[in-house]
Amino acid sequence: MPAPPCLWSELDAVQEKNIPERSHTILEKTKHTIIGSPRDIKEPSIFHKLSLIPILAWIGLGADGLSSSSYGPEEAFRTLGQHAYLAIFLAIATAFTVIIISYAYSRIIEHFPHGGGGYIVSTHTISSSAGVVSGCALLVDYMLTITVSLVSCGDALFSFLPLSFQKYKLVFVASLIVLLVILNLRGVKESVTLLAPIFIVFVTTHALLIGYGIFTHIGQAGPLLRDIDRNLNSDLSTVGFIGVLAIFLRAFSMGGGTYTGIEAVSNGMQIMREPRVQTGKRTMVYMASSLAITAGGLLVCYLLFGIKPLEGQTLNAILAGKVFLDWRFGGVIALITILSEGALLIVGAQTGFIDGPRVISNMAIDSWFPRRFASLSERLTMQDGVVLMGAAAIALLVYTGGSITALVVMYSINVFVTFSLSQFGMIRFFLKNKGSDIKWKQHTVIHIIGLILCLTILCVTIYEKFGEGGWVTIVITSAVMGICYLIRRHYAKVRDSVRHLESILSDIPAAEPFNDNPVDPKDMTAILLVSSFNGFGLHTLLAIVRHFPGIYKNFIFISVAEVDSGSFKGLAEIKALQTSVKRDLEKYVKVARLHGFPADYRTDIATDVIDSVTDLVEKTVKEFPRSTVFTGKLIFKKENPFQKVLHNETAYSLQRRLQWDGIPTVILPIRVDV
Repeated sequence: MPAPPCLWSELDAVQEKNIPERSHTILEKTKHTIIGSPRDIKEPSIFHKLSLIPILAWIGLGADGLSSSSYGPEEAFRTLGQHAYLAIFLAIATAFTVIIISYAYSRIIEHFPHGGGGYIVSTHTISSSAGVVSGCALLVDYMLTITVSLVSCGDALFSFLPLSFQKYKLVFVASLIVLLVILNLRGVKESVTLLAPIFIVFVTTHALLIGYGIFTHIGQAGPLLRDIDRNLNSDLSTVGFIGVLAIFLRAFSMGGGTYTGIEAVSNGMQIMREPRVQTGKRTMVYMASSLAITAGGLLVCYLLFGIKPLEGQTLNAILAGKVFLDWRFGGVIALITILSEGALLIVGAQTGFIDGPRVISNMAIDSWFPRRFASLSERLTMQDGVVLMGAAAIALLVYTGGSITALVVMYSINVFVTFSLSQFGMIRFFLKNKGSDIKWKQHTVIHIIGLILCLTILCVTIYEKFGEGGWVTIVITSAVMGICYLIRRHYAKVRDSVRHLESILSDIPAAEPFNDNPVDPKDMTAILLVSSFNGFGLHTLLAIVRHFPGIYKNFIFISVAEVDSGSFKGLAEIKALQTSVKRDLEKYVKVARLHGFPADYRTDIATDVIDSVTDLVEKTVKEFPRSTVFTGKLIFKKENPFQKVLHNETAYSLQRRLQWDGIPTVILPIRVDV
């Protein structure tokens, strides 16, 4: 016996009244206190507020390159051993290499202005396989960026402490990693602005260190050149030209860590202030000039002051002590110089937290990584990627025991894999598009020189250091690549299954004449939660019609335009996303009306799908009190943890939230033969 109308109205009133207001838990309040309150994606000026001007981009992205002068030149100089006179040639070669690679990456910025660096370049100019090699190498490199920078920071700071304090260095470095994770969960611009004073102090003190060190030894230029000539002739007569060249190339390759930050600017173009290309190129000029002067200048100063390695101290700490020895408060200035160096390495580690998650995000969009890594948090950061980078950095720290030598070897190999692929890709790009660029010959020659330099450093580093830890990098990178291929293969199978389902369902003829009646709030209503127009949504719609015949008179389709890292590039991309979602919902409405049902849609735009969908459903339920929410979920024949990582639990999360609010929610299974 059907319930009387008065009972329905009372039940509807109770249901509407019992939808509770959402309150923040203690955990959410603590999170907002530490990380910050959510950002409004609909705010018109949001991109302007989050983007970086050249000086801030230089700090946030260029600091990695500049901070590498704290360990790159030192590793190269130490490798020279008794052949320290070659440092003058190393300084020239280092500055030349920085200029060549930076010029090459400026061309990448011009032709790939949306960022992505080596991964995007290799994918679009060579192949997707080359892209995944470059992306995985770059990802592992950014993990090492964090570890190398912070371990070097620990080395620099602990140089001024007694040797008994060395046992606390690993704990100190791990604490810095955790601190940077928290800062980057708050947002890129906030973390960069907070660390800007450190960068300024470093530039000032090191300009003073190098400038004064060279200026006071100008008078020794003649004797120095004669010593270099004498030592060079002596080595040529004993070990020959090939021997001297081998010594030089080995030291040059061991200083490969100096160039590791150059990639960062081209990869982080999404956070640049408009005009984006000009901002990126200006940032590259700032970074290249400062790195070339600092790295080359330090090598010259090592030679001028006859710096010798001492246990427990970096070469820069020894140099600062000698340069400022006769100054009033010279000890204090030297301390500030090295402290700023150690602190800048913290800023340099920022690059790993800024660009590492972006690499993961770009690869996730292309199905090489789980899709969740492309999602943005309520602070508009790629929080999953940030956390992953922090965890990986701590794992590398523990594995190497904080050894900067082992880390730099691992570090240099991967970055030059990406560099080499990028240079080769740009050579192919200019050869293919030579008709549209009058300077294609000039650009191609630069990329050829860059490719030769990068391959030389890569081959020598692998040859020299494969047995000393270089093999670990190759194993880790290969393992990441293997995982990427497994993920992509799984997503491809699911995608093929969806297309097959869609092709079957889209051919089902309409059983009723087209219904153009407006939806009636008094009728039973099925609220369908859908994403894009695909086989999943069509399967859910037809399953409702089949399993609940004659019950639901209206169909309301709800979808949220999820802003992820792929679409969070500008207002045009956001509007295009909204338009795409509306177009898909209109297709669903048309299908429902073709089958004789009044239908409509509701949509919104957000970064958090669950919160936004819940709000939309609650508003829709108030409009249509006699409604049930339906959503679909993939069901695999054999469930395993791998599938749970690749496919989120959005359906279950929404069901829990909506049922707690008193809204009936049904999950319909969608079988996938994978």
